[in-house]
Amino acid sequence: MLGRSFWAGRPEVTFWSVMDGGAVVGCGAIKRLDEAHAELKSMRTSAARKRAGIASLLRHILAEAGRMGFTRLSLETGSEAHFLPARKLYEKFGFTYCEPFGDYHPDPLSVFMTRRLCGGPF
Repeated sequence: MLGRSFWAGRPEVTFWSVMDGGAVVGCGAIKRLDEAHAELKSMRTSAARKRAGIASLLRHILAEAGRMGFTRLSLETGSEAHFLPARKLYEKFGFTYCEPFGDYHPDPLSVFMTRRLCGGPF
């Protein structure tokens, strides 16, 4: 079951959770940066559900971000080896590497990625 909510006091953030019975097994969030650009703030899956299809939440978030009117979705993730599976997942979903965006600055521990939504311009 997939649920959607907004963080209290943070209307620019939309949060989704994936439930299995009464347990949260995955979650993700986006934050509006401007009218056309949002940031994928968080993608998490419980350790017990890794590689069990919960990553399809990303497909849902991409579709919802497009329906919300965004034409670009960007993210920051780690550059260390243990983040490689996440980076590969984002690449599989069409994200490409980019320069820092928003309030980010170059950081050797960070990698920045972005992708176009709904065929819109950056």
